[in-house]
Amino acid sequence: MAVKPLSGSGAGKIRRILWVGTNPGGGGTETHMVTMLQALASAGVETHALVHPGGRIAGALSGTPVKLQGGIFHNSADPGGLRALDRALRVTRPDAVVGSFSKEYWPLALLARLHGHPLVLFRHMDLRLRPATRWLLSRWPLRLVAISRYLQRRLVEQGLPAGRVEYLPNPLISGNFVRDPEARRKLRSQLGIPEDAFLAGYVGAWHRGKGIFALADAVDAAHARDPRVHALWLGGGPHEETFRQRLGNRAWHWLAGWQEDPAPWYSAMDVLALPSIEPDTFGRVCVEAQACGTPVLGSDLGGIPETFAPGRSGILLPPGDIPAWTGALQHLAGDAGLRQALGCTGIEEVRHFEARQVAGQFLAMLNDPGP
Repeated sequence: MAVKPLSGSGAGKIRRILWVGTNPGGGGTETHMVTMLQALASAGVETHALVHPGGRIAGALSGTPVKLQGGIFHNSADPGGLRALDRALRVTRPDAVVGSFSKEYWPLALLARLHGHPLVLFRHMDLRLRPATRWLLSRWPLRLVAISRYLQRRLVEQGLPAGRVEYLPNPLISGNFVRDPEARRKLRSQLGIPEDAFLAGYVGAWHRGKGIFALADAVDAAHARDPRVHALWLGGGPHEETFRQRLGNRAWHWLAGWQEDPAPWYSAMDVLALPSIEPDTFGRVCVEAQACGTPVLGSDLGGIPETFAPGRSGILLPPGDIPAWTGALQHLAGDAGLRQALGCTGIEEVRHFEARQVAGQFLAMLNDPGP
């Protein structure tokens, strides 16, 4: 069954949205929710969010036009979460309800239907669906949206009807990511990075599946042939201790740790690398880097190829192929003109991820009867 469209035929008829996401963290799913809510509010939609009162979503939306209500779902049967959701629905009386986290799918499905509100669920993770979740996403009257074409295909492969899974680009507020020569100079000086260094950057979790050990090997091999090749590492995570031991005291590896705002760091880089050896559903850091005019190196795996234009704004490489990554680093290190051309093209290539455009597509989707 498809959700009936909202009243009226134009996107301007949508007046009020309640988005539910009570996870306390600050990963890609949380960033997507924050970005979409800000873009919808800018489009004139009355936006409400049910969020963890001490979480990163609440912090990011504080001081914005988005109206916040507190609530926590520790699991899908959390009584406190159910009460908070029921209260939010009664107070806001939204034209549509939106959810992002799988532990909240069933509460949203039941209470949104009880209150008579259309429901949209976003899917971010490529995880095996439980039978109950597969049934819900296949049969319940709701809209299911994947944040990449790769994930859309994977959900169909797991048994969801092809016409059931819709796609909407993962959005970016491009004004938050711009080329900043002063930040480049300041950050490199702050760390003591040589002026002539070619700096390959990594932003994300320090996890084996992200290919960080293979990238470190490639950087070392490229540095042995061209001492200008250095690496900048932003992040941390489950394999941090082992990774730090792997890097040792090599002077061409610069560790900056977790950064609340990675935007200025992209300007400090000469290339952004996403070397995953396990599939990512998307590669948000690639989009952010390109918006800053920084070319990318990305693994030909999962949703990463969707995030840039291979050969025009970056280079697509076989995952885990250390010689190929070494060669790409050497090639870019020796060709400043190519780096500049890739960076300029990247700024143009990421425009279809612009949050205002994606929010407009989402509003149009809500008024469409759907498949």
